[in-house]
Amino acid sequence: MLRPERMSKVSVTGSRAVMDDVIETVHELNLVHLSDYDGSWDGFEPGDPVEGADDASEKLVTVRSIESILDVDEEDAGPNRIVTDEALEDELESVRTEVNELDDRRNELENELRDVEERLGSVKPFADLGIDLDLLSGYDTLQVAVGEAEEEDVRQALSDARSISEFGTFSGDGTVAVFAYPAEDAADDALDEVLVGVDFASLDVPDAEGSPEEYVEGLEHERQKLESKLDSVENDLENVKLDTAGFLLAAEEKLSIDVQKAEAPLNFATTENAFVAEGWIPTDRYTELASALGDAVGDRVEVDELERASYDAHGVHGHEEPASQDEHGSGEVAADGGTTMDDEQPPVVQDNPGAVKPFELLVETINRPKYFEFDPTVVLFLTFPAFFGFMIGDLGYGLLYLGVGYWLYSSFDNPAFKSLGGIALWAGGFTALFGVLYGEIFGLHQLGEVVWGGHPPIKKGLQPVNSSFALSWMTISVLAGLLHMTVGYIFGFIEEVGHNPVDAVLESGSWVLLFAGIWTWIFSTQAQGTKPDFLFSVFNGDPFAFGFGGFSPAVGTIGLAIGGVGFLLYLAGEVKHFGGPGVVIGALESLSVLSDALSYTRIAAVLLAKAGMAFAVNLLFFGVYVTGEGSHAEWHFGIGHMPEVGTMYHGHEVTSHMFGGLVHSGIAGLLVGLLVLVIGHLLVLALGITSAGLQAVRLEYVEFFGKFYEGGGEEYEPFGYDRSYTTQD
Repeated sequence: MLRPERMSKVSVTGSRAVMDDVIETVHELNLVHLSDYDGSWDGFEPGDPVEGADDASEKLVTVRSIESILDVDEEDAGPNRIVTDEALEDELESVRTEVNELDDRRNELENELRDVEERLGSVKPFADLGIDLDLLSGYDTLQVAVGEAEEEDVRQALSDARSISEFGTFSGDGTVAVFAYPAEDAADDALDEVLVGVDFASLDVPDAEGSPEEYVEGLEHERQKLESKLDSVENDLENVKLDTAGFLLAAEEKLSIDVQKAEAPLNFATTENAFVAEGWIPTDRYTELASALGDAVGDRVEVDELERASYDAHGVHGHEEPASQDEHGSGEVAADGGTTMDDEQPPVVQDNPGAVKPFELLVETINRPKYFEFDPTVVLFLTFPAFFGFMIGDLGYGLLYLGVGYWLYSSFDNPAFKSLGGIALWAGGFTALFGVLYGEIFGLHQLGEVVWGGHPPIKKGLQPVNSSFALSWMTISVLAGLLHMTVGYIFGFIEEVGHNPVDAVLESGSWVLLFAGIWTWIFSTQAQGTKPDFLFSVFNGDPFAFGFGGFSPAVGTIGLAIGGVGFLLYLAGEVKHFGGPGVVIGALESLSVLSDALSYTRIAAVLLAKAGMAFAVNLLFFGVYVTGEGSHAEWHFGIGHMPEVGTMYHGHEVTSHMFGGLVHSGIAGLLVGLLVLVIGHLLVLALGITSAGLQAVRLEYVEFFGKFYEGGGEEYEPFGYDRSYTTQD
């Protein structure tokens, strides 16, 4: 689980006479991640595509273009079928011709409709004026302008203008038509010059005659005819889609396979008479490859396991002695595997069981692990749902998350949605589990009364009477962070030690010592008066009676010594990398031994924030009354009724009402309260994802991944095709 699946570099060498058979066999296996030949071997050249590759590529482009026009998707597929070359020649050409004609007609009608709508938009302002369109232009001396403006502003500007001797205006709904006679000595554009000083948006007069109302009616009638014709073409295209979608999807699949096979030789090293192909396969499937090729072409190919990749760090993948080859191979192969095509990293196949598999999505969101790196998916599986569930901790919310997760997992075929569903199922399960331990359902404590008799084993610490729990969660969050980060540093140490033991000790090892030493001292009673009291009371009876009141001063001294050793080792590493300035860099960065661990207190902070939000929603609906005072105050929801102040509740005096509750304020209050209750809890449910979920992911990505993980691995993409729409020819 912590390592990807072991990969082997294999070589297939044979005569060009059997190259097509080899390609066919390897493609059907869908097993070999082909390596690209870079042309570096003397006497070998990259192979040429198989005859017909260009034709298949052109047809594939045609099919995809038709699918785009018809908006074909996988839901339109019919039963699997065999697509023959004859069908690709005849039926595809027929479909292409019909679809292109309909698409051209649709584009033509859409352009005509767009033109009509533009003309309608330009003429509608003139309909408000009630003036025939031919009266708005064509004058020798009279100047006319039509635009959107305030009529009074226009009239005032014309009255003040010396270049205008007489004028008249007509107005509609925001549109003004101006008729003006310029003065004898005025310019030809006198009216335009006057209107420059007014907020006047000029409109072009349509080239038409008669009343604008009739013109608008004619355009609207023309639009209706065009829309009807367009609907008819759309219906024709939909009918073509229904008739041909299955064929098109199957044809696309067949052509994709044909193109894959035809272009495969581009990855090969070839001579006039021979070829060499290399690639990566899962080690435990080597025999399957050798046997299949042996059955297909006999001893006319040689299959070798060149290299069995190990897990060395920093991009230098090692190799182990390959296993003995079977009768189709070449016997024992030297450990160095000879000269291979390139030194690329092996592709990555993450090796996680089904329950862990969905969490690969969270890892790949950052980047796929490199072959030599630890795969942190299993750690996310163990920690992310626990962090999330602890922060929300409510049976009701947990069941809803479970429901959402089940819906995503069962309703979608998309791997990403299924993975999100799996993550939600685990997060919801832990949320429900912690909800039972907290004794809460939708923020109410009645679950604790039923399951735990009113005394659940843990509490969130929101109420004053339980405040010691809030401090304990702060401490436990830090301890969880120390463990989480230490695992990351150990991973980094293991990855580094095989490559450079000194760097492993100076980097990851020094941090482990620094963390362990400093935090051992912090939890020791040495200089106890300068440290928060709750560090020593949390596990010594308030609230957990584990009998731990802090490490002894002697242990604290040992912790300081260990931390000092770690600090010196870390400084040595910084000096090694940065020279003299490394001392300053190391001293500053060493402070993260505190800040990184304290970053995990966000777990406790989100826990209290989500509890507070759920409490506020229930407070508004049910109301809350208080028993006790000060640090002994305990809050109770008024689910059945609101006891009067001064009365007794389970042996405790009701000291105050925090809020009376909408449910106790009549029918109107009840209706408003129900709305608040539902919307409020849905909001808390959604914010649980955006706060608890994002904070948990942040801790994984920043605090944990940052200690050892780079990512950037190559995805395993075997040469082959998973058929969905076609059957084997």
